[in-house]
Amino acid sequence: MTESILYVAIAMIAGLILSRGAKFVHLPNVTGYLIAGLLIGPYIFKLLPLDAMDGLNIITTVALGFIAFSIGGEFKLSHLKALGRSCTTITLFQALSATVLVDVTLLLLGFDTATSLTLGAIATATAPAATLMVVRQYRAQGEVTRMLLPVVAFDDAVGLVVFSISFAISKALTSGAAINFYSVAVQPLIEIVLSLVIGAFIGFLLALGMKFFHSKSNRLCLCVAGVVLGVAIAEMYSLSDLLLCMSIGMALVNIRTEDYGEMLDVTNSWTPPLFMLFFVISGAELDITALPTVGLLGVAYIFARTAGKYLGARVGAKIVGASPNIQKYLGITLLPQAGVAIGMAAKAVAELPAAYGDKIQAVALCATLIYELVGPMLTKMALIRSGDIVLPAKTPEKA
Repeated sequence: MTESILYVAIAMIAGLILSRGAKFVHLPNVTGYLIAGLLIGPYIFKLLPLDAMDGLNIITTVALGFIAFSIGGEFKLSHLKALGRSCTTITLFQALSATVLVDVTLLLLGFDTATSLTLGAIATATAPAATLMVVRQYRAQGEVTRMLLPVVAFDDAVGLVVFSISFAISKALTSGAAINFYSVAVQPLIEIVLSLVIGAFIGFLLALGMKFFHSKSNRLCLCVAGVVLGVAIAEMYSLSDLLLCMSIGMALVNIRTEDYGEMLDVTNSWTPPLFMLFFVISGAELDITALPTVGLLGVAYIFARTAGKYLGARVGAKIVGASPNIQKYLGITLLPQAGVAIGMAAKAVAELPAAYGDKIQAVALCATLIYELVGPMLTKMALIRSGDIVLPAKTPEKA
């Protein structure tokens, strides 16, 4: 217990120091946090040993819940109605394009079907945390940002469905078991519906509680309790903590329409240290020794996913008549990949034969390392060029 507390302190200090260093080269904070984690993690300076990672998992799990809650808070119905068909179409195109392009590329290069299908499904996942951190740090506002946040959130729902279907087929191929309709279609649908319904109910209870608690401190405690409860339920019943917590935020802001902005500000004031720890710990968990093992499979995955995300978003935006800025820059902001992809890879390791699972995990970790270091920088660049981020001229960025 004492050691875990010490590791949390080390992670926070390293995150602060490296975020300051990131400012000198004009990188987003999230990149500095990830580099901090890499440096102090078990694969370089070993200030956070490998056996300490399990004890810190509760922080990353809860942080993901608050990341999803924050994204759900952007899902105001009036906003969604304005986006409507555009958001849905772009989300489907960018997610499915990444899947199809990775599947086809890997199969054409001669890799086995189970590995190709599983990695194709993992390719759908986009890291909401990295995107949200860049948007918050630079106070991004504009048409690309308004489209980006709901697309990233819907992307996880699409990704869960695609992964459940592809992974069921992969398991059947590697085990010789029959592919059945329940495991491929019904089970994923039940998980998604239950996650959304339970989250909405918790959000309703939070909105009800706001009538009895009026101070900012009490409302903050209420929101924290609601999100932690949502994460616990998701963990206990194998539901999607991302979808469940996103649904909590979405229900809350649409029921409490009169003061939803104030409530989000209260919650957001509490989460920066939590998010910093999430990224530092995530960086520490990235195994750089896996880099040499991925070879052609890893390179093909990264290039195919990148092309799929960018081209899919561009084609989807063009079909719905989105603005030139959205067509040009949205796809670039969808490249970061982290927690959800790593979770999918862990499932592959647990449920596929080692010959498949270990290879899939190595590729996913390698891609995460590259995307999480490069992705936030590309997101910042795209939002600057689109006009959503305006940096003060000749003035250092604030810490």
